[in-house]
Amino acid sequence: MTWNLPNILTLLRLLAAPGVAIMFLYFARPLADWLALMLFTGAAITDWFDGYLARAWKQETKIGAMLDPIADKAMVVVALMVIVGYSDANWIPWLVLPVTVILFREVFVSGLREYLGDTAGTLKVTKLAKWKTTAQMIAIAVLFSRGIFEHYLGMAVWGMDQAMVDQIMAGSVEDLQHIRPLFEGMIWSGRIGLWLLWIAAILTLITGVDYLRKALPHLKEPAT
Repeated sequence: MTWNLPNILTLLRLLAAPGVAIMFLYFARPLADWLALMLFTGAAITDWFDGYLARAWKQETKIGAMLDPIADKAMVVVALMVIVGYSDANWIPWLVLPVTVILFREVFVSGLREYLGDTAGTLKVTKLAKWKTTAQMIAIAVLFSRGIFEHYLGMAVWGMDQAMVDQIMAGSVEDLQHIRPLFEGMIWSGRIGLWLLWIAAILTLITGVDYLRKALPHLKEPAT
């Protein structure tokens, strides 16, 4: 077992996945949101560096090839679980479907690879699958930011409750209309994160169907 720098980065990314959830167990919000965002973003950056360094330094190993997709999936699954679990009721209906598509596809493709065993090379990671992972991670990072910028900086810093925010957005509080653009920016950051998540879910679905198509010839019953 070779523990070079690329493999160490991959292992750290794998350990960061449960760390995102742990932030919400031991820290109060919004500190937990900040820490989860920084941990997730830092781990996502290593996803590019470990692969690049392994190729550049010719340090590609079997354990690295095994841990890399596991770390990616663990990060995405745990982060999505946290986002849904800590989202308010208005957002959950819009999150559940794309999150379900992403989680189902990851489990399904992992099951296909496990079943195919030695022929799992048929399901090599495609460029579209890499774009899918990138889209997922960007969407998750933006959604973590939403919890900070839309709710906590907006309401905690100025001591406003949701009713006051709604009045400002409706134009009912003339003295505070100068901060309305800030709230609009915060709301749009959440919407952008949601749109990115739906795009990631669509890419995830497409890649899942592609992997199933490639696996079908290996799933046929032998001729009798």
